[in-house]
Amino acid sequence: MAAKKGQNWGEAVPGGCLSPFQAAFQTREPAFQTREPARSLALRGTCLYDEGMDADTHIAIVDDEAALRENLSYALNKEGYRVSVHANGMEAWEARENETPHLYVLDILMPRMDGLEFCRRLRQEDRRTPIIFLSSRDEELDRILGLEIGGDDYIGKPFSVRELLARIKAVLRRYDGTEPELPPVETGSLRLEPGSYKAFWDKKELVFTLSEYRLLLELVRSPGVVKTRSVLYSAAFPEDHFVNERAVDSHIKRIRRKLEDAGARKDTLETVYGLGYRLGVPG
Repeated sequence: MAAKKGQNWGEAVPGGCLSPFQAAFQTREPAFQTREPARSLALRGTCLYDEGMDADTHIAIVDDEAALRENLSYALNKEGYRVSVHANGMEAWEARENETPHLYVLDILMPRMDGLEFCRRLRQEDRRTPIIFLSSRDEELDRILGLEIGGDDYIGKPFSVRELLARIKAVLRRYDGTEPELPPVETGSLRLEPGSYKAFWDKKELVFTLSEYRLLLELVRSPGVVKTRSVLYSAAFPEDHFVNERAVDSHIKRIRRKLEDAGARKDTLETVYGLGYRLGVPG
């Protein structure tokens, strides 16, 4: 369906009808990527669409592209999420004074506080609220840094609606306790409870991001067995088919630091050069 002359692709048709994008969303799955900005219908920090809203699940979209903000808001609201939108990190940070979302979908490159700075500030006072980064394929270093400073997941542009929804649901399951009940996994002083995504070292609770937890769980299930970076990446990012070995190395570095801070030996998580990593039997 083509937009009428003078009408933006994301702009609503007078009389409450769907915009061309919204009508297309009903019948096909779009791939979101950089677009010419469309006139946004949203007010800063407000919910765009009320129908089907789930007041218990609030997702904040932080991106400087107006069309992408509007289109994602429509798609997420169709799934029953309550959505707020912000054009940059500063707007999102100021909005925290009124309400903290359950999850942030956060672009990396933005004016007035980019996504990495927002993540750093958030993690200084809030280690729990999950963040999914949006990034272009040529922003690999920024993407890895985002995971290092506390991001839970990332998705590369262009991306599909179904892929983003799958990532959001997977991350939220960690925090709302709706994952299937799974038995605990223990080795030495380390205990993981996959059903609740909790981790303990010598009964002291540790906090990991979703992808860190998935990677550690893969190692804990096979202590002493070498796991390649490819296997670990698939465990940490099961929805992503693009293997990024540097992301695995960054995650291992963060996991090591958290384990050592809790009292683990430095050789608890070993590097097997040329192969990958293995978890020793923690003492």
